Amino acid sequence: MKKKSKSGKSKKAASKQFALKRTTAKSKKVADLKYIPWLLQRQLIVGHEIMLARVLLKKGCIVPLHSHINEQLSYILEGALKFFIDGKEIVVRSGQVLTIPPNMPHKAEALEDTVDLDIFHPPRADWLNRTDTYLKGK
Repeated sequence: MKKKSKSGKSKKAASKQFALKRTTAKSKKVADLKYIPWLLQRQLIVGHEIMLARVLLKKGCIVPLHSHINEQLSYILEGALKFFIDGKEIVVRSGQVLTIPPNMPHKAEALEDTVDLDIFHPPRADWLNRTDTYLKGK
Protein backbone atom coordinates (compact mmCIF):
# COMPACT_ATOMS: atom_id res chain seq x y z
CA MET A 1 0.00 0.00 0.00
CA LYS A 2 1.35 3.40 -1.01
CA LYS A 3 1.80 5.99 1.70
CA LYS A 4 0.04 9.26 0.99
CA SER A 5 1.22 12.72 1.97
CA LYS A 6 -1.02 15.35 3.59
CA SER A 7 -2.01 16.54 0.10
CA GLY A 8 -3.24 13.06 -0.74
CA LYS A 9 -0.39 12.26 -3.19
CA SER A 10 1.90 9.29 -2.87
CA LYS A 11 5.50 10.00 -1.78
CA LYS A 12 6.75 8.93 -5.22
CA ALA A 13 4.40 11.35 -7.00
CA ALA A 14 5.31 14.14 -4.55
CA SER A 15 9.05 13.59 -5.09
CA LYS A 16 8.58 13.68 -8.89
CA GLN A 17 6.71 16.95 -8.57
CA PHE A 18 9.48 18.35 -6.31
CA ALA A 19 12.16 17.26 -8.81
CA LEU A 20 10.21 18.92 -11.62
CA LYS A 21 9.95 22.17 -9.64
CA ARG A 22 13.68 22.05 -8.88
CA THR A 23 14.55 21.50 -12.54
CA THR A 24 12.22 24.29 -13.61
CA ALA A 25 13.73 26.66 -11.06
CA LYS A 26 17.27 25.89 -12.31
CA SER A 27 16.31 26.41 -15.93
CA LYS A 28 15.41 30.05 -15.25
CA LYS A 29 19.11 30.88 -15.60
CA VAL A 30 19.19 31.58 -19.31
CA ALA A 31 22.49 32.16 -21.11
CA ASP A 32 23.00 35.55 -22.73
CA LEU A 33 22.25 35.68 -26.43
CA LYS A 34 25.46 36.08 -28.40
CA TYR A 35 25.84 36.61 -32.13
CA ILE A 36 29.32 35.97 -33.47
CA PRO A 37 29.35 36.36 -37.25
CA TRP A 38 32.96 35.24 -37.94
CA LEU A 39 33.31 37.85 -40.68
CA LEU A 40 36.99 38.60 -40.18
CA GLN A 41 40.04 36.40 -39.61
CA ARG A 42 43.73 37.38 -39.36
CA GLN A 43 47.11 35.70 -39.63
CA LEU A 44 50.21 37.65 -38.62
CA ILE A 45 53.92 37.51 -39.34
CA VAL A 46 55.99 39.95 -37.32
CA GLY A 47 59.52 41.08 -38.05
CA HIS A 48 61.70 43.49 -36.12
CA GLU A 49 60.18 46.69 -37.58
CA ILE A 50 57.37 45.42 -39.81
CA MET A 51 54.20 43.29 -39.68
CA LEU A 52 52.47 41.38 -42.47
CA ALA A 53 48.84 40.45 -41.88
CA ARG A 54 46.69 38.24 -44.08
CA VAL A 55 43.13 39.37 -43.44
CA LEU A 56 40.11 37.38 -44.64
CA LEU A 57 36.86 39.37 -44.74
CA LYS A 58 33.41 38.03 -45.63
CA LYS A 59 31.15 40.15 -47.82
CA GLY A 60 29.46 42.80 -45.69
CA CYS A 61 32.16 42.82 -43.00
CA ILE A 62 32.69 46.31 -41.58
CA VAL A 63 36.00 47.37 -40.07
CA PRO A 64 34.89 50.29 -37.86
CA LEU A 65 36.44 53.74 -37.96
CA HIS A 66 39.82 53.73 -36.26
CA SER A 67 43.32 55.12 -36.54
CA HIS A 68 46.75 54.00 -35.45
CA ILE A 69 50.32 55.27 -35.33
CA ASN A 70 51.35 52.70 -37.93
CA GLU A 71 51.85 53.36 -41.61
CA GLN A 72 49.72 50.82 -43.53
CA LEU A 73 49.78 49.33 -47.01
CA SER A 74 46.70 47.32 -47.98
CA TYR A 75 47.15 45.01 -50.98
CA ILE A 76 43.97 43.27 -52.11
CA LEU A 77 44.69 39.74 -53.38
CA GLU A 78 41.03 38.78 -54.00
CA GLY A 79 37.75 40.65 -53.71
CA ALA A 80 37.22 44.34 -52.99
CA LEU A 81 37.22 46.69 -50.01
CA LYS A 82 35.56 50.08 -49.89
CA PHE A 83 37.61 52.40 -47.67
CA PHE A 84 36.18 55.52 -46.07
CA ILE A 85 39.21 57.73 -45.56
CA ASP A 86 39.95 61.46 -45.57
CA GLY A 87 36.36 62.28 -46.57
CA LYS A 88 36.52 59.97 -49.60
CA GLU A 89 35.19 56.54 -50.53
CA ILE A 90 37.90 54.53 -52.28
CA VAL A 91 37.22 51.06 -53.68
CA VAL A 92 40.35 48.90 -53.79
CA ARG A 93 40.05 45.77 -55.90
CA SER A 94 42.15 42.66 -56.54
CA GLY A 95 45.68 43.62 -57.55
CA GLN A 96 45.42 47.17 -56.18
CA VAL A 97 47.17 48.79 -53.20
CA LEU A 98 46.12 51.57 -50.84
CA THR A 99 48.61 53.43 -48.64
CA ILE A 100 47.29 54.82 -45.36
CA PRO A 101 49.49 57.34 -43.54
CA PRO A 102 50.01 57.13 -39.76
CA ASN A 103 47.17 58.53 -37.58
CA MET A 104 44.72 58.75 -40.53
CA PRO A 105 41.18 57.75 -39.42
CA HIS A 106 39.70 55.12 -41.74
CA LYS A 107 37.11 52.37 -41.95
CA ALA A 108 36.39 49.68 -44.54
CA GLU A 109 33.58 47.52 -45.89
CA ALA A 110 34.05 44.23 -47.75
CA LEU A 111 32.08 44.49 -50.99
CA GLU A 112 32.66 40.77 -51.58
CA ASP A 113 34.60 37.99 -49.87
CA THR A 114 38.09 39.47 -49.71
CA VAL A 115 41.68 38.39 -49.06
CA ASP A 116 43.80 41.38 -48.03
CA LEU A 117 47.50 41.64 -47.20
CA ASP A 118 48.16 44.51 -44.79
CA ILE A 119 51.69 45.67 -44.09
CA PHE A 120 52.30 47.83 -41.00
CA HIS A 121 55.33 49.79 -39.88
CA PRO A 122 55.96 49.52 -37.00
CA PRO A 123 54.08 46.30 -36.06
CA ARG A 124 50.62 46.85 -34.58
CA ALA A 125 51.05 46.54 -30.81
CA ASP A 126 47.24 46.50 -30.31
CA TRP A 127 46.96 43.42 -32.54
CA LEU A 128 49.83 41.68 -30.78
CA ASN A 129 48.56 42.33 -27.24
CA ARG A 130 44.89 41.86 -28.25
CA THR A 131 43.66 45.31 -27.22
CA ASP A 132 42.16 46.02 -30.66
CA THR A 133 38.63 46.36 -29.28
CA TYR A 134 37.40 48.26 -32.35
CA LEU A 135 37.43 44.91 -34.22
CA LYS A 136 35.69 42.99 -31.46
CA GLY A 137 32.53 45.06 -31.25
CA LYS A 138 33.68 46.53 -27.93
